[in-house]
Amino acid sequence: MIDRPPAAPPPESSFPLKGRLMPKDVIPNDIFEQRESAARSYCRSMPERFTQARGSELQGSDGRSWIDFLAGCSSLNYGHNDPDMKAALVEHIAGDGIAHGLDLHTDVKADLLEALDRHILGPRGMDHKVMFTGPTGANAVEAAMKIARKVTGRTNIIAFTNGFHGVTLGALAATGNGYHRGGAGTTLNGVTRMPYDGFMGRDCDTTRFLEAMLADRSSGVDAPAAIILETVQGEGGLNAARPEWVQRVAELAHEHGALLIVDDIQAGCGRTGRFFSFEEMGVMPDIVTMAKSISGFGLPMALVLVKPEYDVFGPAEHNGTFRGNTHAFVTARVAIEKFWADGKFQKKLEEKAELIGGALSNIAKMVPEAKLKGRGLMQGVDVGAGALAADICARAFQKGLVIETSGSEDQVVKVLAPLTTPEATFRKGFDILRDATREALANQAQIAAE
Repeated sequence: MIDRPPAAPPPESSFPLKGRLMPKDVIPNDIFEQRESAARSYCRSMPERFTQARGSELQGSDGRSWIDFLAGCSSLNYGHNDPDMKAALVEHIAGDGIAHGLDLHTDVKADLLEALDRHILGPRGMDHKVMFTGPTGANAVEAAMKIARKVTGRTNIIAFTNGFHGVTLGALAATGNGYHRGGAGTTLNGVTRMPYDGFMGRDCDTTRFLEAMLADRSSGVDAPAAIILETVQGEGGLNAARPEWVQRVAELAHEHGALLIVDDIQAGCGRTGRFFSFEEMGVMPDIVTMAKSISGFGLPMALVLVKPEYDVFGPAEHNGTFRGNTHAFVTARVAIEKFWADGKFQKKLEEKAELIGGALSNIAKMVPEAKLKGRGLMQGVDVGAGALAADICARAFQKGLVIETSGSEDQVVKVLAPLTTPEATFRKGFDILRDATREALANQAQIAAE
């Protein structure tokens, strides 16, 4: 989802919802309209007061249920209120466990670090240090960029078209979306934009352009401190980079003395089928940023994985009162031990990815020139420019499915269901999505005929 204002002022009887209009009387309680900032976003297209959630379903105040294909924008990869994480958290709180510890040593932090070492980093041959930053993905990106600049003594960061890395000023400089960049209110410096894989067509290898720009001293591109990328651009429209493209970018980074930063905030924690989105791509990032589902339970937490030789910050040089989250340490440890201690969960993800791909392929056949996007459990359908994607999602919500759009023009219907979603629930959700697509296409045809 990329929010932007409506093309024209809405009529008196409606308010803008990401380019689509809905009547005012569907607002469940006008206290939100009266008191909540206009910066609110998702709630505009889903005007319901939600009260409970379990697994892959949300419940409204009137008892109605929705299937969740958004999952906190990939912050709830293991579903809502996982019983084992909940039990561990309740036990910790009831036992007067540490609630806030700055970056003090605690038993639960030690347990999490040991779980990361045993089940995630060690088996993948990663000797990276774990740096707990402020609890947002943007803060992790800020830290990663600062590390690269301190290591190299350079200021320039290379980022890519349609990349999304956050909206704090440093991260926003690396974000491509014009609407969000426009909210900065100041100049955004220190980043050079390059074309992502497929940006100029699938037959064009954009790494050749990157190579030429870095090699020519008169290109105007300053030597970079780092190259930052997402292997699948979540907010950018589910653009999935080819392994060979990522490999060449990594080679170019190191050939020119830059660090490779992989932003795995949305694509990590199993979303693309493996814990890290870059696994089996033949690269080992110097820095990895993580947030969203790293806590397992939807609690705020972010971290940076950094190779030991680049762990250069002095004490509190990048700090924050809420660096680390003791409650999130508890649930993150459970998530790792429950889902990643062996290969069973990963195997199930492969099967679910095939289910999602097949269901979306059938939906894509309904829309002329539609394109499948993404990979793993991070897939969607590009239905083209215009209001069709937004209309599909609005109709799906009315039928009991929470789903959103992404892309430069909100043209992609994006599936980010919890990884734990049962097959039957997936199929029910895709039935709703199919019906919503059929209705939206019929509506589009009727408008064109008038």
